[in-house]
Amino acid sequence: MSMATKASSFLILAAVFCMLTLATQIATAQTNEAAALKIEAKALSDAQKLTEALPLYERLVQLTPQDPEVQMNLAFSLLGQAANTTDIYARKQLRIRARAAFVKAKELGDKPQLVLGMIEGLAPDGSDSSGFSDNAEANKLMEKGEAAFSSGKMDEALAHYQNALKMDPHCYHAALFSGDVNMHKEDFAAAETWYQKAISIDPYVETAYRYSATPFMKQKKYDQARDRYVEAFIVDPYGRLSISGIIQWAESTSTSLGHPKIDIPKLEIGSDGKTNTTVNTNPLNEDGSMAWMSYVTTREAWRKEKFAKQFPKEKAYRHSLFEEADALRSVVSMAKSLKPKKLNEQIALLAKIDQDGMLEAYVLMAIPDAGIARDHRAYLSAHRDKLRQYVASYVIGKK
Repeated sequence: MSMATKASSFLILAAVFCMLTLATQIATAQTNEAAALKIEAKALSDAQKLTEALPLYERLVQLTPQDPEVQMNLAFSLLGQAANTTDIYARKQLRIRARAAFVKAKELGDKPQLVLGMIEGLAPDGSDSSGFSDNAEANKLMEKGEAAFSSGKMDEALAHYQNALKMDPHCYHAALFSGDVNMHKEDFAAAETWYQKAISIDPYVETAYRYSATPFMKQKKYDQARDRYVEAFIVDPYGRLSISGIIQWAESTSTSLGHPKIDIPKLEIGSDGKTNTTVNTNPLNEDGSMAWMSYVTTREAWRKEKFAKQFPKEKAYRHSLFEEADALRSVVSMAKSLKPKKLNEQIALLAKIDQDGMLEAYVLMAIPDAGIARDHRAYLSAHRDKLRQYVASYVIGKK
């Protein structure tokens, strides 16, 4: 190899080394920058200064695009900026970006229940929600309060919320957000007062129950927090945010959650109108499991005639709470009549749930479908205690 060739090879190697060194230095600098930005952005987010945090999270997304927490915080910051944006088109664009960031956070696996709840709550086209109040003046005050809150101006936000509540005493979010302001100020007693005010305005909305658990969680008063999360869960057992609340409590207290595991036959109606199902039974009928056949026949009776008698005002058949509870009770009754040597464990569990007075609660909370869910509100109104007792007895601490 000539001296010229050697020199050329040396220069190439040196250039490659320099490039690798430079790349390493850049990567290290970016890592350091990201770490510093995370600390600064989190401090702003914790202070509810979302508009100030936004440019930091926009930079963090460039530096760490695969970080789900960064994506989620970017989304919240974008919503804060949207609350401070008067131009309708610009506000929509910010909300579209926020939803996209929540979707990205979901794809990356961060807090799926919370993130999914936020995705579902945001319109894909970025449209605003329907508003906080039918009273136009109260609604304007609420919007001003939201803008102040997302900018970290807590006293100003509280004044707007409370003035909105004076204009409209039934404005749920005015009381709810007043609680939020006091929670961020760590005045937990005042926060509790306002959350309870929101609950009194509408006890059928889960949000205030869930929000009111946060001060208790911060104070490590886990029993009180549990009771609030349970209340949110029974009020809205099908909502991702109410579910995320009780999961958060369970994770913080290392408590297992789970509904009773009962293998209920799946029924399908064929194109010929006939019911198709598979029933798992003990072939020797030593445990009474043949009684699951009663589940199928009872459901058939409801589909053909009992539903119309029970719900004369409804034009079309649907699967209802009453049908499911009736079918399950028929299984228990038939199984006992067969006098098995030892009752099937799952049927015995059904019998116990029913004996405890919580069979309907089990159906609504553990095995609902669209038809059954329609009966939840009426049952909640009459039997909130049963739903609460079911969660305490059969969901919390069970494996």
